[in-house]
Amino acid sequence: MDHHSQNAVQTRLTTDFPELAHLSREDLEDLLADPAYFQAIFHTLPQVRQLYQGQAELGSANESIARRNLAYQDDLYRLRSETQEAFDRAKSLEARWKEVEKEQREVYQRFDAQFLLMRLRHATIAQDDLSEACANAFVQGSPSDLNPAPLANKDIDDFVKEFRELRKTYHKRQMWGERWAAGDVAWRDD
Repeated sequence: MDHHSQNAVQTRLTTDFPELAHLSREDLEDLLADPAYFQAIFHTLPQVRQLYQGQAELGSANESIARRNLAYQDDLYRLRSETQEAFDRAKSLEARWKEVEKEQREVYQRFDAQFLLMRLRHATIAQDDLSEACANAFVQGSPSDLNPAPLANKDIDDFVKEFRELRKTYHKRQMWGERWAAGDVAWRDD
């Protein structure tokens, strides 16, 4: 029976580890009791040798990859630096873009329809005031005149010509303002 159980143990053992089939029962017990003996036998197994071989190959491959990566290190640092410079430049340009946009809005505000209408109204009022001041000065005589001599035809003609031009400009502005208010003026953005 002892011989039969030894064969049964060996059969199960030899199924998984046929390399251990040549060991006797005493050798197997010593294998379990002595860690150094176990290690010596363990490291001779083909599966373990394959694992160690695979591990060594992976280690070599990792070292090769690491060396290749280290070869790229200087280029990567240079690219990182260039990328950072480009990013900083882009951020600087983006900030400048916002400033330019603000300046552009301020410049274009002068050409905005509402702003231009306001300027037209102010200019119309100023033109009316100017023509009225011209008429009042003519009627009252110039304060710089020390000699209140009668006005010559040339002075009257000059006044009429100047007053007519002032009023013509005023009425043109007034007419454009009325058309604008009525919606007859359209501004193109081109």
